Amino acid sequence: MPPPAAPTKDPRERPLRTDSVYVPPPAFAFRVDIDGAESDTSFQEVSGLEVQFETEDVVEGGQNRFVHRLPTRTKYSNLVLKRGVVTQKSPFGGWVSHALSGGLVQQRGGGRKTIGIKLINEKRQPLVAWDVFGAYPLRWEHTPLNAMGNDVLIETVELSYQFFQRQNFPQAA
Repeated sequence: MPPPAAPTKDPRERPLRTDSVYVPPPAFAFRVDIDGAESDTSFQEVSGLEVQFETEDVVEGGQNRFVHRLPTRTKYSNLVLKRGVVTQKSPFGGWVSHALSGGLVQQRGGGRKTIGIKLINEKRQPLVAWDVFGAYPLRWEHTPLNAMGNDVLIETVELSYQFFQRQNFPQAA
């Protein structure tokens, strides 16, 4: 009886390094959840996970070499989500459409959503997660329709949000 065949390795798996040098994960494998639902939220690009301190300049009397720059509050940029246009019924598209047509203030709870963004590994386990709180749409844009091209129709949704929190999952790395 021949010995059992060795399992074949998945070529997409990142090789483990034995020299304990950290290798950052690629940024192309991620998933987006809106209020915990992953129904039609496949995006090709997510940007805008940015936070910075605003500062106030304070001039000290008698000290002419520098100006004190004191932190005042944090400022978050807008979250931008891009994907190919969904032609079927879309809860996400319905929320964006309703909110931008004046329905944001009419929705229960103000119509704000929590967006979860997870960088995932080849086993679909999260490596890093960002929870974006209090998000609502500001802009919905579609790429131009062009009879001379063959590009995919892309929709871009820009969202304002209150803040985000980041969480690492080192056991999945």
